[in-house]
Amino acid sequence: MSKTSRLYQSVNQSKSLRPTVFWQLAEDIPKPLQTSLMVASIALPLLLWLLVTTFGNIDPKFLPSPAKTIEAFNRLWSTGELLKDTVASLWRVGVGFLLAAFISIPIGILMGSFASIRALLEPLFGLVRYMPAPAFIPLLILYSGIGEEPKIILIIIGVFFFNALMVMDTVKFVPKDLIEATYMLGGSRLQTLLQVIFPHVLPGIIDACRINLACAWQLVIVSELIAATEGLGRRISVAGRFLRTDEIFVGLIVIGVIGLIFDLSFQYLIRVSCQWASQKR
Repeated sequence: MSKTSRLYQSVNQSKSLRPTVFWQLAEDIPKPLQTSLMVASIALPLLLWLLVTTFGNIDPKFLPSPAKTIEAFNRLWSTGELLKDTVASLWRVGVGFLLAAFISIPIGILMGSFASIRALLEPLFGLVRYMPAPAFIPLLILYSGIGEEPKIILIIIGVFFFNALMVMDTVKFVPKDLIEATYMLGGSRLQTLLQVIFPHVLPGIIDACRINLACAWQLVIVSELIAATEGLGRRISVAGRFLRTDEIFVGLIVIGVIGLIFDLSFQYLIRVSCQWASQKR
């Protein structure tokens, strides 16, 4: 066999061993495939749920069918209870999360930018971060009663420390060459912080907020399970007390849909406000 034939054969073998689009590392996939996979990620669990409740011998008190869940949703929506509970939980999450983000983002940027501030605050933040936020509920009720304040403060406690540390880690990985080049071009320390570091880490900050928003939802549900007159957590607690499993599923699905909407909104915000970062990805 000639060298040309062997070379041609090796090229063909390498092509046959090349991974398909589905398994390529760190590569984008075609939009139709991406859309199909995203639809399948929701459709397959729903189909499995339908098949199990239709053909399986399962008590509806333990696993209601999709039809029963839809009936429960329509019932709660028609009475206005579901809308009232959803608005209450959204308000608590919105206020608590925004306050936590408003405080934690600047502190995280300062901790990542200045080693002195990092040395001062990181041990304290690391200590408090491992304290479960729900463990503060008895103290919050003792100090603030059972109104809205303890629920919002609980969200702030649970989100603030994680968000600040995640922002700090994002800032720590800003290339030093970028900062030194800014100084060489005559930039001041404040200009470097606001016009170089902050825009560079903005995608990471948005990602950190996107991740920690889920933590805010978990905490508001926990707080509503303990002391609340309205809210999705309260709705789930009452439904569990009276074995209304279909209403529990309604509450869980509503929370999941709201979370998915927020998650997609954060991803869209990154694409719109940080187009250069989206192109890098």
